[in-house]
Formats: sequence, C-alpha cells, structure tokens
Amino acid sequence: MFVYTFRSSKLKWVLLLVLVAIAAIIFWRLGHSRPAAVDGSIELHARNAAERLAFISQFGWDVEEDPVQVTEILIPAEFDEVYEKYNAIQKSQDLDLSLYCGKRVKRWTYAVRNYPGYEGRADVIELNLLVLDGMVIGGDVCSTELHGFMHGFDRPEPSVSSTAA
Repeated sequence: MFVYTFRSSKLKWVLLLVLVAIAAIIFWRLGHSRPAAVDGSIELHARNAAERLAFISQFGWDVEEDPVQVTEILIPAEFDEVYEKYNAIQKSQDLDLSLYCGKRVKRWTYAVRNYPGYEGRADVIELNLLVLDGMVIGGDVCSTELHGFMHGFDRPEPSVSSTAA
C-alpha cells in the first residue's frame, strides 16, 4: 500500500488544475456543439429530402417538393458587413454561421406556396436552407422581387388592416 501526502499548497494547485481542465472542456464543447433551437423543439436534421421538408413544415411553410436550386457555398473565413447582417438573422433563430467559417455547405432553395399575401405566387418567395453534415445550420425566407425582404424561418404574423366605420 502506498500513501502519498500533499502539502496544502500542492493540493490547492492540483485542485486548481482540475477545475481549469473541466472549464476548458466545457467551453470547448460549447464552442463546437451543433446549433439547437432555444427550447429544443425544432428538429434540425436535413440528411435527405424528407427531413428537409419536415424541417420546413415545422414553421408552417408549404413549399414545392423539388428544390428550385441546390448549390454549394463557402462560408467566408471572415464576415463582411453583409454576412454580419445575415448572421444576425441566424442568431435571432438560435443559429450561428460564425461557427462554420471557412466551411463548404449546401444551400437548398425551395419555392414557398403559402407566404401571407403571396399565396399562389411560388415564383416570388423562396426558402433557403444551409446544410452541413446533414444538419440545418442556417437559412432564410426571402422575396426575389426588387426591393424584396429577408427574414428567418418563422412565419410573419398576418397584418390586420383596420377600416374606419
């Protein structure tokens, strides 16, 4: 049997090193984890067409089953002003493209059939999914019209117009 004694100063250093190691592991895992919805209720899998369509339907969107376009894009290593603004949209939906700087991802673009005020005009509203390793890491809903708009996946609240009686 071996007995090893620590002086109190050595014990303090060992405990400090253990705590620092635990903190480093926690911060590393947080920085390298997959994005998730704030409440955990949004499924981010997008390995195949069925999963991509299921992801989209979680937000109430009705899209054409076949994508309008599938392309590979490169998330830049450093964000310019445009990417910072786009990433602000991502962060508002608990996603963050800065975790994927320098990565090549696929963008799946779908025509939206049920955007409020644009019903029946699937050629005007598109939904983009950014997918890496079978997981949605970002995306948007946008108008292709001149002076269009762009926002996250959530459906906008229908505007209620009031008329004077």
